[in-house]
This record gives sequence, C-alpha cells and structure tokens, in this order.
Amino acid sequence: MSAKLERRALGDLGELRDALARAQHEAEQRKRSARAERERTEHERTLFARAVGAVQRPSGEPRHAAATRTPPAPEPRQRERDERAALRQSLSDEIDVESLLDTDAALSYRRPEIGPDVVRKLRRGHWTIQAEIDLHGLNRDGAREALTAFLHDAERHGLRCVRVVHGKGNGSPGRAAVLKDKVRGWLVQKREVLAFVQARASDGGSGALVVLLRA
Repeated sequence: MSAKLERRALGDLGELRDALARAQHEAEQRKRSARAERERTEHERTLFARAVGAVQRPSGEPRHAAATRTPPAPEPRQRERDERAALRQSLSDEIDVESLLDTDAALSYRRPEIGPDVVRKLRRGHWTIQAEIDLHGLNRDGAREALTAFLHDAERHGLRCVRVVHGKGNGSPGRAAVLKDKVRGWLVQKREVLAFVQARASDGGSGALVVLLRA
C-alpha cells in the first residue's frame, strides 16, 4: 500500500514539475512578445520622426496646450500604413491648381462649400496655428510624402489650423519656387483641407501657407 502511495506522490510531483515548466515557458513567451512589440513601436516612431522631422511646435503656442487635447483612439498600425501609402500615391503633380485658386493677391483657396468669410478669418489669424511642417531641403517626392504624413497625423490629433513652410525658392536653380506650386496642388487634393491662404509676413509670408483643416 505504501508503494502505491509513493508512486502516486511521485506522479503528482512530476505533473507539478511539468505544469511549472509550462507556466515558465509561457511567461517567457509573453515577455518576448512584449519586448518585440516595444521594439516595433519604437521603430515605427523612428521612421515617422525621420519622415516628418521638420515638424515643430510654433513658438507662440503654450507648451501645455497639447496635454489638453483628447488622445486619439488607437488604430491598427498596418491599416494606418496602408492608408498613408494610398493617400501618398493619389496626389497628382499634373493638377491645374491655378484654376482652383481665388484670384486675390495671395491666391487663396477654399472649397466650394466654404464661404469667403472663412478665408478672411484665416488670413487675419482667427485660428491659432497649432503645428507646422518645414519642407525646406526636401525633393518633390520627399516633400509630398512628408506633407501627407503631417496632414494625416494632424487630422488624427484633431488639429484645426496648421502652417506649411514651402520656401520662396531663393536657394533653387533660377530662384524658382518649385515646392510652392507643388504644395498648393497637393493641398487642394486633400479631403481634410478646407482652405488655405498665404501666411502673414510674421508667419513666413510668401514662403508659407496657413491651412484650415476639417474639425
């Protein structure tokens, strides 16, 4: 009888040892998965920072303002990457932007459903500039990709008014403002852009645009 009890006890110990081994293995797997997820997140943040590295907070905006905004709802990362790729590919360089601009001194733009009073308010600084991107030094494709990512991120964070610095072309061959025309053409194709005007002299003048986004 004692031999049976001893065998049963040994069997129970073996099962306990196996259960502990399985639990330890599962814990290690969870740690590896969590570490891999952190590494993927950090890698994606690094890639985004490289693409939109020129984004900076305007000096006049209080540093605590960002903390008051409601954080965006989490989105699947792969779907976000797919959406950005589709938006980037959909921007044409062949659009005749001149026909879409208002023929005022600054060649402003507004969607048909947006009234002219919105443009006047935008020009007078009615909306506070919440973020900006500087496209200086980027080629056409790099600027298009950075602008797309910037607008997408601004929309996700609920920003209403942003500044896009495209430069005046003083450093370009023939002093031609290549990006200036390209940026205007790209902006009119973006569904989130309601209107834009040339920035005031204090905000960049003819080298920048102030853009109003959907609420």
